[in-house]
Amino acid sequence: MKKKLLVLPILFASFFAQAQNGLEDIIVEKYYISEANDTNANALGGILPVGSTTYRVYVDMLPGYSFQAAYGLLNPYHELRIETTTQFFNNMDYGSTSPTFSKNNSAKNTVMLDSWLSVGGACNGYFGVLKTEDDGVNTNVNSCSGCNVSSILQSTNPDAGIALSTQDGLLAGSPLSVTTVGISPAINVFGNSTVGNLFSTDNGSWAALGGATGPDANTNRVLIAQLTTDGILTFKLNLQLGTPGGGTENYVAENPVGSEFQHPALIYDSGNLTNLQDLNPTGSVYKIYPNPIKDNLNIEVKSSNADNKKQYMFYTIYSMEGKEVIANSIPTLNSNYSDTIDLSRLNKGIYFMQINLNGVVSTKKLIKL
Repeated sequence: MKKKLLVLPILFASFFAQAQNGLEDIIVEKYYISEANDTNANALGGILPVGSTTYRVYVDMLPGYSFQAAYGLLNPYHELRIETTTQFFNNMDYGSTSPTFSKNNSAKNTVMLDSWLSVGGACNGYFGVLKTEDDGVNTNVNSCSGCNVSSILQSTNPDAGIALSTQDGLLAGSPLSVTTVGISPAINVFGNSTVGNLFSTDNGSWAALGGATGPDANTNRVLIAQLTTDGILTFKLNLQLGTPGGGTENYVAENPVGSEFQHPALIYDSGNLTNLQDLNPTGSVYKIYPNPIKDNLNIEVKSSNADNKKQYMFYTIYSMEGKEVIANSIPTLNSNYSDTIDLSRLNKGIYFMQINLNGVVSTKKLIKL
């Protein structure tokens, strides 16, 4: 305990009051949705319920910032909590609490769907990136001794976007290793011999010593967790980022004190995202402008779907206090889409816009003039 108390005050030191806001958003990607064929690997990989969703969680930062830690703190109280209503899937073959297995082993049975915590990596020697940003080089070919290889991890469920057999979200590089402080035995919920549904800490962290940056310096997105479950996934995160000038910034899910920032994207509930059915995500992208905003905010969605399949989007704008001020849903988003949102009635200040575009959730900071 004495060692823990010596480390935490350094790790979670307050940042300068005049520091910039380096956290752009938290992106939650649906990486894979399992199907009946995936149960062929259960003899080695453990029980993977049909319909399990593998989520990847990315910290999206401004260029020059780094991810230092995700943490829970006792004083002031900031719980870090990751939970599912059923159980997290942990691969019993090569699974681990962090993705330290080789790329070769990641392609075996259901290892690619293992649940773990990260500071950028998705296996040894490879960053985890959004499938839409994967370079398509050396895509994993899944293998499973004693089962029908061609059937494993081949799901093309449209709600998970690009198939893993096309782009696997692995990019060669040198991601940092995970350093843990005070989260044992809580982290064992992601161990390969453990069954559980809750990871929680109010006095610990997983961290990147020296700070982790994304493989693309411009987008600067760092993968911090992969979570597979057939239940409803919820989380509350608190983050420490390093600034370009050598300082730190702290972002909390709830109850900010002092110079901490509260950010709505740090709270996630997969059960409250959408009740829409039969939706087909594609590689669409959006942009919002201008920002800062005087009266009107424009939003445009550019579809890369040549077949003009049905898509969806919904967005919510929150105040700095977390109060919902505007919300809208577009359940049949066909081809390209544009809209103008009237913000003239809002007071000057900082707001957050959370957007769910075809199952990928992100949050953008808005400045109202």
